[in-house]
Amino acid sequence: MSSAVVAGASIKISPRRRAFSYSHTQKTTLQGLSLQESKSRVSDLFLAVSKTKNATRSLDNNKITARTAGASKTIEVEVDKPLGLTLGQRPGGGVVITAVEGGGNAAKAGLKSGDQVLYTSSFFGDELWPADKLGFTKTAIQAKSDSVYFVVNRGGADVDVKRLPKRPAPPRFGRKLTEAQKARATHICLDCGYIYFLQKPFDELPDTYVCPQCQAPKKRFARYDVNTGKPIGSGLPPIGVIIGLIAGIGAVGALLVYGLQ
Repeated sequence: MSSAVVAGASIKISPRRRAFSYSHTQKTTLQGLSLQESKSRVSDLFLAVSKTKNATRSLDNNKITARTAGASKTIEVEVDKPLGLTLGQRPGGGVVITAVEGGGNAAKAGLKSGDQVLYTSSFFGDELWPADKLGFTKTAIQAKSDSVYFVVNRGGADVDVKRLPKRPAPPRFGRKLTEAQKARATHICLDCGYIYFLQKPFDELPDTYVCPQCQAPKKRFARYDVNTGKPIGSGLPPIGVIIGLIAGIGAVGALLVYGLQ
């Protein structure tokens, strides 16, 4: 004689008569059913559980796909003027690009309608300011005479611009110029690396002109080689080098004086 347990019921099988007798240890939904019916019920139960697990996995996969599809992307570009875009105020605060002219400088730089503006160039060009209010952002953009640096957020959740701090502007040395800027670049500041590429020829600027980035005088500019990205004959060496040479000569002179005494 052998025995088996099905859902809490002890089943005794007689080898001769193939008869079944149940010794119930607890009440179950299988009471009064034959072995074949009990197996069928158990099989249906396992099948239902398996379908539920598969549905849960499918739902989780869909959630992962949705989160991936909605990932945000931060884009940083410098756009020559005229920009060729329209800005608008977002209802919850911040600035958004509402339109981009086809073939304009903004479109060429990769900006699109719907991009949330996070930062733009400041009045002085040495910082990037959060684009919180539309009027202030437009004023800062209008103050830039040549090009404007944009940092935008595309896709995903909106960014709370009010919480963003000011950040330094990208360095001028080693900076990649746009094709339009390369065509106009003629001079570079030897002290900070600011590249002059405005419409007005550099030689026609007054002697009182100063670097918009570091306030160095006009004589601290040298002609700029677009191909190498370096000055062409700098004239005077950088101010730091001059100060270093003077200090070095003074130190050597002091040593000689004290050494002879």
